Amino acid sequence: MLKLFHSPMSRSSRIIWLLEELGQPYEIQYVTIRRGDGSGGPDPNNPNPQGKVPALLHDGRLVTESAAICLYLTDAIPGAGLGPGADDPRRADYLTWLFYYAAEVEPAMIAKFTGRVDGDERERRSYDQMVQRFESALSGSPYMLGDRFSAADVLYGSAVQWGTGMLPELPAFKAYQERLSTRPALQRAQAKDAA
Repeated sequence: MLKLFHSPMSRSSRIIWLLEELGQPYEIQYVTIRRGDGSGGPDPNNPNPQGKVPALLHDGRLVTESAAICLYLTDAIPGAGLGPGADDPRRADYLTWLFYYAAEVEPAMIAKFTGRVDGDERERRSYDQMVQRFESALSGSPYMLGDRFSAADVLYGSAVQWGTGMLPELPAFKAYQERLSTRPALQRAQAKDAA
């Protein structure tokens, strides 16, 4: 059984979306986390060692970090077709996009949100390079892996869905967001997010 430890309107929201895309039964356990405004706090029911979300339990194994959960779930449930297998030539791109998100996209978006991009030339250069690479991936392609929706789109889609002000308003991002917003799994996930 898959059990997601979730706090509404947080990084774990995208994992609900992924679980809905996978179409396997799962359970959500709502937990509290420390919020950016200082509200909330650690929850003794949350197994994540840092008290954050997402955290996923599967057959007694704990997986944390969004990109790791995406890779774990797409490997564990290959029949859903949301992640290329080891023998698929798209596997290299898939892995690159998952880990690029964790290493570059999210940190650059946070730097933008906190204002560090405006005050530090290195942060600005890193942010601009990230935006250019992300936008370039979507130029002429509907998804991060071209014509195929994957768990990488859950990560990048969450960035455009909830990253208002952290990403520039570019036509490629707007079109991507519109494409993803019609996915029934995302709509189901959004209904469960705050339940």
